[in-house]
Amino acid sequence: MKRKPFLLAPAGKDYLWGGNRLKTDFAKALPLAPLAETWECSTHPDGPSMVASGEYAGQSLGDVLRQNPDFLGTHPEKDGGLPILVKLIDAKQDLSIQVHPTDAYAFAREQGQRGKTEMWYVLDAARDASLIYGLSRDLDAETVRQAARDGTLPRYLQRVPVQPDDVFFVEAGTIHALGAGALVAEIQESSNLTYRLYDYDRVDKNGQKRPLHLEKALEVADLGAAPEPRQPMRVLRYSPGAARELLCRCRYFEVYRLMVNTDRRQVVTYQADEYSFRVLLCVRGCGTIRFAGESLDICRGDCLFVPADSEELRIHGQISFLDIRG
Repeated sequence: MKRKPFLLAPAGKDYLWGGNRLKTDFAKALPLAPLAETWECSTHPDGPSMVASGEYAGQSLGDVLRQNPDFLGTHPEKDGGLPILVKLIDAKQDLSIQVHPTDAYAFAREQGQRGKTEMWYVLDAARDASLIYGLSRDLDAETVRQAARDGTLPRYLQRVPVQPDDVFFVEAGTIHALGAGALVAEIQESSNLTYRLYDYDRVDKNGQKRPLHLEKALEVADLGAAPEPRQPMRVLRYSPGAARELLCRCRYFEVYRLMVNTDRRQVVTYQADEYSFRVLLCVRGCGTIRFAGESLDICRGDCLFVPADSEELRIHGQISFLDIRG
């Protein structure tokens, strides 16, 4: 029997650098202020998503996948749960300067957790928004350690301007940070391991500085000069009522942008194959998805989980998705 898709409801995070745009722009009705992140598709224990439609409504996504492991398809890691995590992030202030470990380091040093390689798709950006991507020149560990302690680390970092529709692939080990004014979708390994190098001496709502993880960060960080990130070559492939382009492909995930623009009689068909589940994150517009005699109205900010070997979906409207495959 073919499997039906279902909507997800996110977990939220009120990190001190967040803003309010996930509520105003994406209708995220979560009782948090600020609302820095929403974990749209997650089975991670630090922020599990809930199923919001269909026969599994009210259950956590993790519970549903444990009951139905074939929803993940023949993915080689399916026995370990959902291998990816999909977020929306509103950076009203600069994020901390940070780095994520590789799988090998995390498995060995963090009780068998995953490392964290990630991708950012920029949804919107202030005119002067930027991000940190690696070091501007080669450094040794002692120089970085001292700069983090005396507050001079930012002078050694490569700052890159960002604009809407940019794509950045951030491999584990890359020193990085989103800058103020960036609104992004993040696709990453299912991990919550972040090692902070520097946090601008900020304090949280309790007046406490957030912890740094300087020695672990130095163990995993690439301290060579980073190449300037360049936007990937993107090729639009057209079909009646739709256009698609590949944004990123790595060993952990593939991400496409799917743009649907149909008239009253047109529909665009979509189906997950037997190999892998899909996640459709709506980043623009509104539309309707019909399948097996049912329908879902979809608008900006909605996230749909499509099990492997799914029913055929018939999409209608003026709507754009990130089409994510594990």
